Amino acid sequence: MMDETEFWDLVDSARDAAEGDAEDQADLLVEALMQLDPERVVDFARHFEARYNRAYLWDLWGAAAVLLNGASDDAFDYFRCWLIGQGREVFEGAVHDPDQLAELLEDFDDEVDGDGEDLGFAADEAYEQLTGAETPDLGLPNPPPEPSGTPLDLEDEAALAERFPRLWERFGG
Repeated sequence: MMDETEFWDLVDSARDAAEGDAEDQADLLVEALMQLDPERVVDFARHFEARYNRAYLWDLWGAAAVLLNGASDDAFDYFRCWLIGQGREVFEGAVHDPDQLAELLEDFDDEVDGDGEDLGFAADEAYEQLTGAETPDLGLPNPPPEPSGTPLDLEDEAALAERFPRLWERFGG
């Protein structure tokens, strides 16, 4: 059974080796997961999915909209994967207070950062390569139909600047 520390160690090792490139990080993560037995890959997938669902927050979507200069449904999905890929400190800080991303991120380039789509599929890819089968059902509750928290107009720059003053000052508009 994989614990939370091992989950974050795998994420951190791949991120450090990839030097900030999300695609390379996903490839390195697949390689690392393929060194594990299939059941531990499924454990990793459960940890990832639980954090992905936990990050389904209006405030985090608003922060993504500031950083990405707008965030569609898909862009927010990929942002949440990317956020997990940034490691425990950044992830937990952002979930607790998305405006903290202003301090937690060294820099952010919306052309290359914020898209962790491949990270979201790393466990599935490793599992399939190991077993030749699709990842089994993770047994987690379905995500809520709407993000948690207070809804936000993601296109209202004044509302975004008010809700995320530090993030807006550093990365906004």
